[in-house]
This record gives sequence, C-alpha cells and structure tokens, in this order.
Amino acid sequence: MRAPAFWFNPPAKPGFWPRVLHPLSILWRAISDRRQKRGKHLRVSVPVVCVGNINVGGTGKTPTVIKLLSVFNALGIAAHVVSKGYGGSTKGPLRVDEVTHTASDVGDEPLLIAAFGPCWVAKDRAAGAQAAISAGAEVLILDDGMQNPDLIKDFTIMVVDAGVGFGNERLLPAGPLRQGVSDGLVVADMVLSIGPRSSQDVFSKRFKGTEDVPHVRAALEPLQTGMLWHDLRAFAFAGIGRPEKFFETLRDTGASVVATRSFGDHETLSGKLLRRMEIEAAQMGAQMVTTEKDAVRLPKAWRQKVITLPVRLEVEDEETVVEAMSALIKAR
Repeated sequence: MRAPAFWFNPPAKPGFWPRVLHPLSILWRAISDRRQKRGKHLRVSVPVVCVGNINVGGTGKTPTVIKLLSVFNALGIAAHVVSKGYGGSTKGPLRVDEVTHTASDVGDEPLLIAAFGPCWVAKDRAAGAQAAISAGAEVLILDDGMQNPDLIKDFTIMVVDAGVGFGNERLLPAGPLRQGVSDGLVVADMVLSIGPRSSQDVFSKRFKGTEDVPHVRAALEPLQTGMLWHDLRAFAFAGIGRPEKFFETLRDTGASVVATRSFGDHETLSGKLLRRMEIEAAQMGAQMVTTEKDAVRLPKAWRQKVITLPVRLEVEDEETVVEAMSALIKAR
C-alpha cells in the first residue's frame, strides 16, 4: 500500500483528509488501548529488548535487529530474536531455518534475520519467548514489538526514519502513526533515527521531544563485498517500506539506475512479474538489482539472475548502544 501524501504534511497544516478521518483515529486509539489492557504482559526469565516503531511501514527495524545480534555476540551473550513473521503461514513457535524455510513459510524479515542469529516466528510472542529461552536464549530481541502486549520489555528502542520523522503526527488513518508520539516516547528507552546527516539534522530540530530520551543516529551503508557498482546499469526494484531509500543508496554506490519499480511492503514477486521486468531490463541493457529483504522472496530460479545490494546499520555513537545493552544484562 502506498502511503497517502497527506500523512506527511506538517502537523500545523493537516489539510482536509486528516480532519475528516480524525474520528476514525479516535476509534483506532480506543481499540489499541483495549488491546494493551487485555495483553498477557508476561515477565520472562531473561532480558527482553524491544525493537519497534510507532509509524506504519518500514523504518529500519530489521537492520537494527541484525546490529543488536552482532552487539550481543561481541558481548558473548546468546541472543535470540522473536518475530511475528509478517506474511508467513506459520503460527509457531518455530525456529527459522534459512535453508529449509521460505518467505511464504515464515515471512521475509525472519528469513533474513536467521542468517545472522537464532530467530523464532510466533504469532503468540509469549510462547515464542518461552521456546527461545528453552533453546538457550540469554536475551530476547523482540522484533516489531512496541504495540505488542504479550511480553514485558526491559529496554525499548524506538526506530525512526529520519527522512519522514513522524509525518503529520496523527494516528491511523488520518496519519501514519500506530501510536502517538508522546505515548511512544514514554515507553521508549532510546530513539534510534536512521538516515543521512541532512535528514538527521531536520529530524533533530523538528522533534525536540526526543531530548527526553537518549537519541542515537545511524545510517544504512552498503556492505563492501567487492562488487564493482560504478557505472553498472541497474534496473532496480524493491518492495519495502520506502523503496526510494534503496534506489538512492544504489545511486550512491555509483551505479547508473536506469529504471525503478516499487511494490508494496512484503508483496509477492511472481514469476510472471519477474519475467516482465527481466524483459524490460534486457531492452535497456541493464542488470536487475534488489534489496536483501526482497531477495529472500524471490523464487529460487531467479536468485542467480538478480543482484542484491546488502546494507548494514552503521551507528554514529555505537558505544552508547553497547553500554546500554551491557548495563541491561548486568541489571538482570
């Protein structure tokens, strides 16, 4: 689903549709509050680090989860991820196997995360947490869990796309938020904004509420794999929260992006669709390129035809994150 333009108008100028849809936003909040009250709120025997956001759509949660796995690995702590597994058919709890499972089984994000550390898919996060602990987890990373009431969180990282911030700061459907900004900041222990320096500066000036919570900046940087991107003619496609971020990152490598195709987040990439894009790319003398997340959804026959641009989260003040995670482990 494409986000409507009015979601990102300045808060002081909401426009016609946000005012019309405001009653539905009130209903959304009432339903969300009721869900929170009826949750399990289970306290488990190991620390729970929640990685989430208050925006609908992608903000960079998956790269953040992967970064945390590397942080805990460096600390010698066995971290397991518990995910809902968006789009997967499995209810779980199930430990994801990147070799035998597919995106249709467990969801694209868990399949990607499983390449970096143990990842469990569970519609019931409490059951997933217990399964992970039984398998030896010393800390849990709850993927996309800010609005999930199944588990009590010990530390919550609110991830924000610095390029869009919180949009018009209104709740769905009048705006892009699943949870109010002030409500999100109350439960957040850290705000992690992701984006280039220009976007970060705008975000920091506009959303001064983040001063009440430690604010860490980060950016998604292409992983150096030896691939020579310079002057590559690229036919780029992506089905993520903000495909334009991927296209811009690809251009920054020096690639010549001759065409782009955007799809909905988690959208299925059929063989027919891929074949049509392959023909278009061939006519342009271009190579098909996509994201890591999209690549795990590709049919096996296509994985040798499409180049993937891997990115990793580079945190500006990584020591702040490391110290926070170390303190969390010691406190429990």
